[in-house]
Amino acid sequence: MTSSPVRLSPLFLAILAATAAGGALTFVDASAAATAGVVLVVLGGWAVSLCLHEFGHAAVAYRGGDLSVRDKGYLTLDPRRYTDPVLSLFLPILLLMAGGIPLPGGAVWINRHALRSRAVESGVSLAGPLTNLALGGLLVAAVSLTQPPLTLAAALSYLAYVQIIAFVLNILPVPGLDGYGALEPHLSAKWRHYGSVARPWAPLALFAVLLGLPQIGFPYLTDGLFTLTSELFRLIGGDSLLAAWGGSEFRFWR
Repeated sequence: MTSSPVRLSPLFLAILAATAAGGALTFVDASAAATAGVVLVVLGGWAVSLCLHEFGHAAVAYRGGDLSVRDKGYLTLDPRRYTDPVLSLFLPILLLMAGGIPLPGGAVWINRHALRSRAVESGVSLAGPLTNLALGGLLVAAVSLTQPPLTLAAALSYLAYVQIIAFVLNILPVPGLDGYGALEPHLSAKWRHYGSVARPWAPLALFAVLLGLPQIGFPYLTDGLFTLTSELFRLIGGDSLLAAWGGSEFRFWR
């Protein structure tokens, strides 16, 4: 019998434990402890979702023919396997804390020549953002079905909202993001070349606009993305007031 290629790394389990500890802190009848709990839930939960996002890419690639992802450790959910820890974890978390916009983090290197078809290539790209969308839906359902105490409900609701932002951003057809990755196999060689040239800087330019330049010519882009996120969040049953409270507690210094 063939053993499963999936292995859970101790580091991933430690991040899960830290997130759970944050959830426990939200039950403490002290504002500082409860706020610390919200921060832990959101940061830990976001780190977990980064791992699951990249795992989604790798799992679809593995089933689609690229067996090398197993040897690279991409199926272990170990955040150290998903490129540089500063660019893949620290920077996305820092930007989440600073602006509430989750920069896509790690990346898995897929041998696209080993994939069986262009449809599989597109599926590999879509697997990451769809993982975020599914996580957002699961978190919303958890709040709705279990009705936890308000502070924990706010933390989970904000974490769910962040997942929806991540889905909306990642699905954009911008070179370097997953939405473009899903389209790329179906483009002509000329347009794939243009995309490869733009890939290193296009996502950073987008996030510079969203975080630092909305007031000087790009307000409609920022407003449109947040409006789309909010509508999708409400569509899956999210509570916008709880999410707003959770976001306020998460960025408690503002």
